[in-house]
Amino acid sequence: MQPWTSTALPQLPGQGPPLRLHDTAAGRVQPTAPGRTARMYVCGITPYDATHLGHAATYLAFDLVHRYWRDAGHQVHYVQNVTDVDDPLLERAIRDQDDWVVLGMRETALFREDMEALRVLPPRDFVGAVEAIGEIVEVVAKLLACGAAYRIDDPGYPDVYFDHRAAPHFGSESGYDTNTMIRLAAERGGDPQRPGKRHPLDALMWRTAREGEPSWDSELGAGRPGWHVECCAIGLNRLGTSFDVQGGGSDLIFPHHEFSAAHAEALTGQYPMARNYVHTGMIGLNGEKMSKSKGNLVFVSRLRADQVDPMALRLALLSDHYRTDRSWNTGMLDTAVSRLERWREAVARPAGASADDAIELIRAYLANDLDTVGALATVDAWATETLTRRAHDVDGPALVRTAVDALLGIAL
Repeated sequence: MQPWTSTALPQLPGQGPPLRLHDTAAGRVQPTAPGRTARMYVCGITPYDATHLGHAATYLAFDLVHRYWRDAGHQVHYVQNVTDVDDPLLERAIRDQDDWVVLGMRETALFREDMEALRVLPPRDFVGAVEAIGEIVEVVAKLLACGAAYRIDDPGYPDVYFDHRAAPHFGSESGYDTNTMIRLAAERGGDPQRPGKRHPLDALMWRTAREGEPSWDSELGAGRPGWHVECCAIGLNRLGTSFDVQGGGSDLIFPHHEFSAAHAEALTGQYPMARNYVHTGMIGLNGEKMSKSKGNLVFVSRLRADQVDPMALRLALLSDHYRTDRSWNTGMLDTAVSRLERWREAVARPAGASADDAIELIRAYLANDLDTVGALATVDAWATETLTRRAHDVDGPALVRTAVDALLGIAL
């Protein structure tokens, strides 16, 4: 797949401290410590619906990681998948009497438009599950051959499952106990109660072809891939093992990221798959969890159609810490619009307050687990000083404009 078009990334003088992020597996904030090329995998959309604010908040958080590493002089190999064949997509296509391929292509195209409007830097590799079928089959076949995967005892549908006990460190990414993992697997697309499995936690890797469902011929027999093995194959084949960050929403901690890591460990014998597992909080609406089942999703494309400035939307979503579960309301957008206007007024001045301290502080806040609250407050303080006091630094406004663009992704 082709990613969206990138915006230019301006260069700033100087450099900030090393980036530190909260690692879910370790339960603490720790340095990311990439090499010359930082490697990051962020789980992408299942394209059965438009980009909602939860999606947007997640991709904005990892866009800040991307930008900070680039500001620090790293090349960034960023990989993102698209789960363009899976149960939710097929179910939506049936509901709407749509072709699942057309639905997936249409929503993926809309996602690209939303990301471009929000000025999210694109991944180097933007990979659909369908185009990675061959890679996925190879992973599943190897795990079958070494005994880490097995066919379920079902003569009609001998699906392939992963034996979670084949990964010695299974459970270390989430830290959840067995009962919690079984409950979450049932809530998040798994089938812990299916008869014939060796253990309720074992996860589907290859689904044997069913009538009316898409399938691909392979050495595994006709079928389609499970969800977790998709990201394992795509990530390993492009980033190798022990890459710097695997990211996504907190609802992916288990089962998705746990099983992707377990597949990789059983396949390669190496641990961990990622050195930092980084997860974003959930976005609600007016105090309620935002979900497709409740019909209360707020879509980026709808806001754009209503002439909402994407930079105000970006600013609103960055106004809370990325790991915080938070509720969206129109007041957040109104506040962001006012803030954006004030920033733009300040950088339009012929002279302003000195930018040096502000840039240093913005970098320091972002380096501390993406503290956007502090970073945005720093720009507020600079704007207030510029607008309310006699300011004589003719370079200040242009430098702050560049810093806000390069580090926060906001065009002023």
